[in-house]
Amino acid sequence: MAKDFYTAIEHRRTIYGLSKEAVVSNERIQEVVNHAVKHTPSAFNSQSARAVVLLGEHHDKLWDLTKETLRKIVPEDQFAPTEEKMNSFRSAYGTVLFFEDENVIKSFQEQFALYKDNFPIWSQQSSGMLQYVVWTALETEGFGASLQHYNPLIDDQVRKEWNIPSNWKLIAQMPFGKPTAPAGDKSFQSLEDRVKVFK
Repeated sequence: MAKDFYTAIEHRRTIYGLSKEAVVSNERIQEVVNHAVKHTPSAFNSQSARAVVLLGEHHDKLWDLTKETLRKIVPEDQFAPTEEKMNSFRSAYGTVLFFEDENVIKSFQEQFALYKDNFPIWSQQSSGMLQYVVWTALETEGFGASLQHYNPLIDDQVRKEWNIPSNWKLIAQMPFGKPTAPAGDKSFQSLEDRVKVFK
C-alpha cells in the first residue's frame, strides 16, 4: 500500500469530478473489492455483505437506467440538474454496488433469537464499514469516489439487468474514477465537543 493507514483515511474524500481514464487494471479493482469483502468485519461473522462491480458498458447502463427512472418522477422543468448529476456519475470509470444478503440475516435471527432485532442493524453497520474500506482502498489506488443511494428506486431494474438474487438488498452505489478536480475544503467541528476521554 502506497500510503500509510492514517494518510489513507485523511485522503478519502467525496469526489464528484471523475473520468473514465484507467488508473489501475480491472483485475486490480476486483482484487481490492475482493479483499475488502473478505476482511471487513460482520456481527457473528455473518458475512452478509455482497458486492457487484460494474465496469465499461455495465457501469454506463446503471446510470442510464437511474437517469430514466428519475425522469419519471422529477418534474420536467426541474430535471436538468438531475440529468447533469447522473451524467457526472456516468462519466466515471466504474461503480461498486453494495448489497446485504437478507437470507443470511434471517438465518442468524432464527439461530440467535435473543438478538433478532439487532441483526438488521448490525448488517447495516457492517455494510457501512465495507463501503468505507472499499472507498479508502480505491483512493489508495488513485481513484476518487462518492457514495450514492438511489435505492429502492432502481432495485428492480438492477436485479433484472444483472440477474441479482432476490434476497440481495441494494444498500448503496459507489461511482469511482480518476479525479478531474480535487475535493473542496472541509470544515471540522471541535474534537473537544465530540470526544470524551476518562483516565
